[in-house]
Amino acid sequence: MSGAVLPIVWADPVLRLLDQRVLPHELSYLDCQSAEDVASAIHGMAVRGAPAIGIAAAYGLVLAVRRDPQTFDHAFRVLADSRPTAVNLRWALERLREVWRRRPDADSLLAEAIAIHEEDLAQNLKIGAYGAELLGQGAKVVTHCNTGALATGGHGTALGVIRSAWSAGHLAQVYNTETRPWLQGARLTAWELHEEGIPAKLVADGAVAHLMTREKIDWVIVGADRIAANGDTANKIGTYALAVAARRHGVKFMVAAPSGTFDLSCPSGQAIPIEERTPRELTEFRGEPVAPLGYDAFNPVFDVTPADLIDAIVCERGVISPVSEEAIRKLLS
Repeated sequence: MSGAVLPIVWADPVLRLLDQRVLPHELSYLDCQSAEDVASAIHGMAVRGAPAIGIAAAYGLVLAVRRDPQTFDHAFRVLADSRPTAVNLRWALERLREVWRRRPDADSLLAEAIAIHEEDLAQNLKIGAYGAELLGQGAKVVTHCNTGALATGGHGTALGVIRSAWSAGHLAQVYNTETRPWLQGARLTAWELHEEGIPAKLVADGAVAHLMTREKIDWVIVGADRIAANGDTANKIGTYALAVAARRHGVKFMVAAPSGTFDLSCPSGQAIPIEERTPRELTEFRGEPVAPLGYDAFNPVFDVTPADLIDAIVCERGVISPVSEEAIRKLLS
């Protein structure tokens, strides 16, 4: 992402979070002064994307213990409960808890939070390089939701692969989905692609299968919020449908995520908790009703793509292909 717009800024003594709900038309930051402020920003979707959520939560713990060291456990629970599906959230919090057990002071926690933030950017650059190598010359790709600098510590995961592929001259065209109901693709991914001059077109979520009958798409590239031990992957709702369409039309499917997204304690996708949110996100748009008043809705915000529909999982340690539990454990060991 060009320019100096940063989604997460530690501006001691506050954490500044770019409010992604008002992009691309407004650049506005939320100044968080407590763990509750950060948890509210995460749950309210001001900050989103699994890596970014983990980074923000780490800083949230720092804010909590600076105010009162006795509130560590309470702040941990408040932050952990803000988004249950994204494993990076719990991973970052557990990493800070280990630091706290060894040395319970705010400065040590802050150093660890900064390290998590900096490591994520370095990991994304490696993910981008590994993923770009899988794309042939003149590749046409589809991506879903937002997995760029806005969703991470910088550069991005799936969008980082696209960014690296473009820099290497491997990329011909990107199609990015709207990503209903929050339109992260239309608002955020489109903004990042446009800022960098990457050739891209917006496509309705439901039009991707049709697109695959009209264009030779080479890869679908997505991020992940949790990857189970067997390779089943939870990601933004609509990902599973893209994987099914890709398999039907001979399109390869790539998941790009840092190693912290793997949850080896989770045997398969059936064990991944799937967050469901208020029906109003579907029945209203910017507070205006688009469905009959009182109408109910089923609103899961993630789905699970089975490992057998995934051609490659790319993390900063390398590429897993074909995807299997044995290959995952070997790469992560």
